[in-house]
Parts: sequence; structure tokens; C-alpha cells
Amino acid sequence: MTTAENVVRIEAEALRRLADRIAGPMAADFDRALQLILCCAGRVVVTGMGKSGLIGRKLAATFASTGTPALYLHPAEALHGDLGMVMRGDLVLALSASGETVEILELLPTIKRLGVPLVSLTGDCLHPTNGHPPSSLAAAADVALDCSIHKEACSLGLAPTASTTTMLALGDALAVALSELRGFRAEDFADLHPGGKLGKRLARVSQLMHTGESIPRVTAATPMSEVIYEMSRKGLGITAITQGDTLLGIISDGDLRRQLERLGKDVLDLTASQCMTSNPRTIRAEAFAAQALDLMEQKKITSLMVTDASNNLQGVVHLHDLWGTQLV
Repeated sequence: MTTAENVVRIEAEALRRLADRIAGPMAADFDRALQLILCCAGRVVVTGMGKSGLIGRKLAATFASTGTPALYLHPAEALHGDLGMVMRGDLVLALSASGETVEILELLPTIKRLGVPLVSLTGDCLHPTNGHPPSSLAAAADVALDCSIHKEACSLGLAPTASTTTMLALGDALAVALSELRGFRAEDFADLHPGGKLGKRLARVSQLMHTGESIPRVTAATPMSEVIYEMSRKGLGITAITQGDTLLGIISDGDLRRQLERLGKDVLDLTASQCMTSNPRTIRAEAFAAQALDLMEQKKITSLMVTDASNNLQGVVHLHDLWGTQLV
């Protein structure tokens, strides 16, 4: 077995043991921690020193992005003024492999004075069956969650490896379980991720659609010569036919070609209502860009009219508008 393979197998075994604890002896404590965080009126203040602190930063970000307000507090900086970031109504999630990190233990008097609930993630053995007393941090916590490991993946048994992997997974388990309890939806996730590639993939149709004067639109009585002019002027290869704001139908480049093949130049004697496709496929402004693309691919079309629940025209989204979302 190579060193690399051994590291992965040791960490995988640590995660298997953690899953067994969550399903078994730690189930009640895990549920209590969930309820404490769920009932928290303020924020989850995550703290940890060293490698645990690095995991803490990631967990704070994961909580915040999945609907649980959170921030990271460096314990050493907290001792020099940043402890003012902790307020009544918050909850402290403290990470420490040993449960004896001095900088975190020195925060406990203030945490207790504020009456802030404390949940600990420690690597010490917390259950009586293990034959070891809990650490100072675990003993002080309202709920102590056990992320202990059999051994580190480091060949020297010193570098935090399996321990940090386990701590990270336990924190992720809390964050994801909380998001489900809160009824956190894909729409909520999109609202919290407006930037970067992920934000672009979660863009709404309302952010991409053409509105106002940019919408190609004519009335039912508009002559086809003017329909063609409107389609050419707006450059989207389509026009809406409306009565007031109500969408009656559409005429696309494809519709126009088919009419020309059938009628030739006589098509110019017709009106928009005589050439339009009634009850066209539409989409809501609040839908995701990915949904618009999926619908375009299914129907082999390049544009969608955007309407509200009353079939009032709000905009039009074109395949070209989706290029910048990195969906196409």
C-alpha cells in the first residue's frame, strides 16, 4: 500500500467511525446541537486555533452560505478586543482537537457571563464507555460533539490530518442538516451566491431578459411588413404579439420562413395575428437561467417570452443572453 493510499484509507475510516457515532451514541447530542443552533436568535460564532481555526473559517462560510448566519472569531484576537463580536443571542461553536486549547478556554468566562450557548467539537473521548473523562472544553459545553479519531494519517502521528478531516465533516453535517430544517431552497442559495461562476450559473431570468423598449412587440393587426421590420430592428429573431400587456402569440424567424415558403410575397398582405403561433412556450422572470436553457434545448428554440402569472409580457430572453452565464 502506498503512503498516499494509506492516508486516504485512514481518513476514510475516521469518517466511517464518525458516521457510526452520529447514527448511534452521539445521535441525541447531535440533535441537541441542531436545536440549539436552530433556536439561536443571533449568529453562530465559530472559533478555533491553528488547524482547527482553518477548519472553523470554512465552517463559518458554509453555515452562512446555507442559511445559518455565522462568522469566524480568532480566539487570540478575541482576547485582545474582538470578543466584543460575541453578543447575547449568539451561539459559540468551539473547535479544538485536544479540548484544552488555552486561548479558547480563556474565552469561557465571558461566554458564560453572556449566557451564550456553547457547542464544542473536540477530539477527546466524550462518552463514559471510552473510559476517559471529557476535556475542559467539552465539560464546559452545553453540547459536546465527539470528532475523535483512532489515529492520524500522518506517518509520525503528529500532523492534523484525519482529525481535521473528521472535524470538517462533522461541521458540514451540522450545516447541511440545519439548512434542511430551515427549508433552505435552491432559490435561497442563489440569492446568497450572486458572484463568480456559481452565481452566474444560478442567475435568474429577470437578470438576463430584455425589457421595456428592447422587447420586440407588435399588435395583432400589425401588417407583416412592419412585423419583419420590428424583428430586424430588435435583432432577437422573434417578436411578441400583444393586446395591451397580454401576450397573444409570437412570430419567430422560423415562422416567417415557413410562411414565405407557403405563400411567397403574399405573406406581406397578412397581419401578425394570421401568422403568429398562439399560446407560445413562456417562462417566469424568477426562474433560473438554467431552466430557460433547458426549455430552449427541449423545444429547439432560441428565445423565450417572459410572462407573469396573468400572462402579461415582462421581457424576452435569448440564447445569446445565456452565453455569459457559462451555461453554454
